[in-house]
Amino acid sequence: MQRYRKMQKHLAAGEIAEAGFTLIELLIVIVVLGILAATVIFALGGVTGQSAQAACNSDAKTVENAAQAYIAENGAQTAMTQADLTVAGNGINGTPYLHSWPSNPTHYSIGLTGTGVVTVTPTGGTAVNYDSQTSTTGCGAVS
Repeated sequence: MQRYRKMQKHLAAGEIAEAGFTLIELLIVIVVLGILAATVIFALGGVTGQSAQAACNSDAKTVENAAQAYIAENGAQTAMTQADLTVAGNGINGTPYLHSWPSNPTHYSIGLTGTGVVTVTPTGGTAVNYDSQTSTTGCGAVS
């Protein structure tokens, strides 16, 4: 009782005798933050798969364009390799068609046949020819 009166006296004087949060208040805040974090993670879960597909389409289209430039300069009968597109001196005016070979080991790898057909291999999957006309061919299996 004396403690209660002492606290009332301090509160009346504008002082705060004991300040802090109770254990229940802290637990409620932690639970609410956990629910919010779970909601955000669930909402953003599908975005990584979509971004991997978009990156795959972009990389495959870049290689396809480089292969078409190589064919236009060297003729369709010339077999090509990745080195033909990336080594300096093989491209127009001595610059390479690609500065580096695009890849994303986590989601996919980009390949090239000798005739200039671009292939996409999803991680753990099988190679599929890339078709720039439809995004479901090649990069559609990337997630």
